[in-house]
Amino acid sequence: MSALPTTSREWHLTARPQGWPKPTDFALRESAIPALAPGQVLVRNLYMSVDPYMRGRMNDVKSYTPPFQLDQPMDGGAVGVVIASEAEGLKVGDHVLHGLGWREYAVLDAKHTTTVDPDAAPLSKYLGVLGMPGLTAYAGLLRVAAFKEGDAVFVSGAAGAVGSLVGQIAKLKGASRVIGSAGSDEKVKSLVEEHGFDAAFNYKSGPVAEQLKQAAPDGIDVYFDNVGGEHLEAAISSLNVHGRAAICGMIAQYNATEPPAAPRNLALVIGKRLRLEGLLVADHGDLKEQFIQEVGGWLREGKVHSRETVVNGIDSAVEAFLGLLRGDNTGKMVVKLAD
Repeated sequence: MSALPTTSREWHLTARPQGWPKPTDFALRESAIPALAPGQVLVRNLYMSVDPYMRGRMNDVKSYTPPFQLDQPMDGGAVGVVIASEAEGLKVGDHVLHGLGWREYAVLDAKHTTTVDPDAAPLSKYLGVLGMPGLTAYAGLLRVAAFKEGDAVFVSGAAGAVGSLVGQIAKLKGASRVIGSAGSDEKVKSLVEEHGFDAAFNYKSGPVAEQLKQAAPDGIDVYFDNVGGEHLEAAISSLNVHGRAAICGMIAQYNATEPPAAPRNLALVIGKRLRLEGLLVADHGDLKEQFIQEVGGWLREGKVHSRETVVNGIDSAVEAFLGLLRGDNTGKMVVKLAD
């Protein structure tokens, strides 16, 4: 057996970004791997996740999740293989999902890991369609937005990890029409041809409200918001009476230095009796088993398609994150750290 590693490279946040993050706000540093305490495992990370919510954690503000600390390793979703164990129930060779990404090796308590099966699905899928983004889509559409058969659904940021699954679940559950917005013609094409959306449009090609009205002439019943701003305003205009919106993310304003103009048509919420509800996936852990069973089944049957954009090497992790904010990815953006 080869000797265990003694050091690990990890990404640190070195400055609070003002507006768009810059590569100089981060540093890749080497640190010693601590000895395992009872109940702990050493994991070699194989894939790590970069996600839009991480941008908010770079600001020193009180939020639903604590901010990253300066000159400390960042964290996030990762999947890897156990290479040393002092924990009952986890052995060398087991594959686990955990929250200590942004580094090559992670030491953590076994109770903070979830065992995953590489034979049931490719490991990277546990960071996307079968992971936190997948559960976000599932809980947001079915519970928060209270989707029901026959609803017309609009999804913004629909080519991302969450949005692309929202549209597919809606179709599988009997939506009358599913519309998506994305930031390139290529993404728009993939939404219709690969993911089964009834219509999609490039929000950079013209006003969102006009394009949405054209795609949904009879209005929409559900809006799944990943973007905010102009998209939310357009959705409020198109939502039918008793429409519901799950507010999942507002990537349009994550890097803004000035507060955005709020939707100027919020008064419509009253007459239309709309419900806009914020969504945090952490509130819906009770759905996890049901979600894995149902979405995992669809994945195996080929009823759900999940595209990934894979970037290689820990050195490229910050560039992958910046690319995610620019919308360079189609589907889930993951960083492959090792084979």
